Order: sequence, then C-alpha cells, then structure tokens
Amino acid sequence: MNDINPLSQNFTIKSLLKFAFPTILMMIFMGLYTVVDTIFVARFVDTNALSALNIVCPVINLIVGLGTMLATGGSATIARKMGAGEHTRAAQDFTLIIFAGALLGALITVVGAVFIDRIVWGLGASSILFPYCKEYLFILLLFTPASILHVLFQNLIVTAGRPGIGMVLGVSAGIANILLDYIFMVPLHMGIKGAAFGTGIGYMIPAVIGLWFFSAKKSSLHFRKPIIDFSVLSESCTNGFSEMVSQAATAVTTFLFNQIMMKLLGENGVAAITIIIYTQFLLSALYIGFSMGVAPVISYNYGKQDEKQLKNVFSICMRFILFVSISTFIIAFILGSPLVGIFAEAGTPVYEIARNGFLIFPFSFLFCGLNIFTSATFTALSNGKLSAILSFLRTFGLITVLLLTLPNVLGITGVWLTVPIAEIITMTIALVFLHQNREKYHYA
Repeated sequence: MNDINPLSQNFTIKSLLKFAFPTILMMIFMGLYTVVDTIFVARFVDTNALSALNIVCPVINLIVGLGTMLATGGSATIARKMGAGEHTRAAQDFTLIIFAGALLGALITVVGAVFIDRIVWGLGASSILFPYCKEYLFILLLFTPASILHVLFQNLIVTAGRPGIGMVLGVSAGIANILLDYIFMVPLHMGIKGAAFGTGIGYMIPAVIGLWFFSAKKSSLHFRKPIIDFSVLSESCTNGFSEMVSQAATAVTTFLFNQIMMKLLGENGVAAITIIIYTQFLLSALYIGFSMGVAPVISYNYGKQDEKQLKNVFSICMRFILFVSISTFIIAFILGSPLVGIFAEAGTPVYEIARNGFLIFPFSFLFCGLNIFTSATFTALSNGKLSAILSFLRTFGLITVLLLTLPNVLGITGVWLTVPIAEIITMTIALVFLHQNREKYHYA
C-alpha cells in the first residue's frame, strides 16, 4: 500500500507544492465565490437580504466549524494510521467519521428547524429582517448534512492522496453555487430563497461525488464496516478543535469590529472594515490551502516514524511560508488601492477609509502564514491542545483584548493595528512551541 500511496513519496519543494496546489486553488476559489455570492444578494435582492446573511452568519460558522473540526482532526488520525500500516483500521475509522458527520448534520437540521424562530430572534434580527433571516436559514438547515459531508470529503480526499479530486469538489460546488444563484434570483425571481437553494444544492454536488468516490475500492481509503469506537471521534474532535475555535471566533470578532467602527466612523466605517475582512480572507486562503494540503503528509510521515522525510517536508514548508509571507505583504501594500477599488468606488468615504487601513493592515500578512501553518502542523501531529491555543490567540483572545483597548487610545489607527499586533504576539508563541516540541516530534 505504501508504495502506491502518494503520501509516501520523497517530496521535493516542487512535488510538495504540486500535491498541495489543488487544495490551495480550492481555498482561493472558495473565497472568490463567497464574495460573488454576497454581491449577487446585494444587487439582485436588496440590502435587507444582505443584512440577513450577516445576521445568520454565526449559525453557518458553527456548522462549518463542526465539519472542519471533525475533518481536520479525523484526517490526522486516519493519516497517522495509514502511515503506520494500519490501512484496514484507517478505513474503518474514516467510515465512522463520515457517518458521525452525517448524523450530526441531521441532528442540527431537526433542532434548527424546531427552534428556528428563537434562533433568529436570538441572533439579533429586527422585525424587518426576521422574515429574510428565517427564510434563508430554514432552507440552509435542510442542507446541513450535505454541508458537513462537503467539508469532510474535501479534506479526507486529500488524506486519501487525491487532492486533485478535492479541488474538483470545491470548484464544482462554487461554480454550481454561482450559476444557481443567478438562475434562482434573476430569471426565477426567488429572492433570498434562491440564494439559499443555490448554496444548498452547491453542497449536494461534492457530497454525492464524495460518496461515489469512497464507495469504490480503488482508493487506498474507502468505506468499510466501521468499528464503533468513540475514542476515535473524541480524538478527532480534540485534534480539530482549533478549527472550531477559529470559526466561532470569526463571528464574535467580526461583531466587535462592526460595533467599534460604527462608533468611530458610522456606516462607512463598517463598510470599510468589511472590505478589509473579505480581502484578508482572500489573501489568507493561500496559507490555509497550503497548510490543509500538506497536513496529511505530515501526519503520514509522523505515523510512519520517518523522521528524515518529516524533517524534509517541514523544512520545505517553512521556506515556502517565508517566501509567500513576504510576497503577499508586498502585493497587499502596493496594490491596496486596486484591491479596495473592487469593493468601493475611488474617492468615496468608504474607499478612503479602507485605503488608509491598507497602509497598516497588510503587515499582518508577514506573520499570519507561520501562525496558520504551525497550528495546522500541531493538528496534523495530533496535538490539538497547542493548535487550539494558537488559533484561539490569533483569532479571538488577542484580537478581543486589543480591540477593547487600542481604539480607546489610538482611535481608528488602533483598529488597523489590532490584527498585525495579534499576529506578531501569536508568532512569537508559535516559535516557542515549535522550539519546545522539536525533539518530541522530530520535525527539525
């Protein structure tokens, strides 16, 4: 099995980037179609519908976070056992994780549908936005099992050594979402319901493809009768908990950013920080995709106890992260005006606020790549604790503290400095973790 598994090859920088490229492209494409999806709602429905998307966003973050937690943590467990030669048990654990994900999705659908009114009101919907929120969220909840399977298959197909198919799943979901959004919202005039159905059906496509792919026994990883072992699920959730932390933190910190910008600069300030957040997600997608793409390779070689190859892969990754971090910073700093111009017309207050932010905010790109990769590496090494600490610090803990203090002293400049300072502090801690654990995991 090891001879035919792509995870077992002796990677060079070229072959590792080739292996990770589909996942990188998938993440970048996901960021792009998320932006397009939002533009469609704003232009073809109305601004109330756009506001409704933001109101229900925490529920979507929770669903994605649960799926990603199970997927990334499960990937580490499965890849480690594959590397140790336990291929039958790896396939059984894989099947158990997929079944648990589908069951979790069905449970969320039922509970969400029963308590949907309370959920929508609890999220802060006004009487005007309530019908939009309920309509959109109810339809999306029906597709929750497909949504979680979509996330699981995208990650675990990479673990199976077939990142190209993982890319196809992500791209197919995105293209379907965009096309169906247009069809449902423009010719069929379905409004926000059309956006929800477009997104939901977009989830169904990779879910069905994934079920078909893993039902065949040609892959090194495929469906087998599972062993009901709750320790596998517990380990998967623990290892992947940092990804859940990231999603939960995104909802909270976005809310804080909006509140502070509204206080300092009103609606224009909120629009400007939205531009920054979307741009950050697009530019960070490269780091996230690369880290997701190489994580199974790290897990595999750790499970195989191939210290030489683990050190080789880790070294390649660190050099790549350094190069991309510097390149992304330069691009974001120099091309700040065109990037902002995609969202706001030049000369408008929103454009000027966001452009000023781009004189400070891009410094975060010098440090976030290492933080994202280090967190993903500890997840791949089945050390969910250290991974969760890093994710918590950079996505929630430090940002919350800095947002509640810096703007009071520095005004709007304090807002722009929040993320770069949080990333610098997290990077310092990440380097300490890497140094302290180098003998335990033998990656350096």
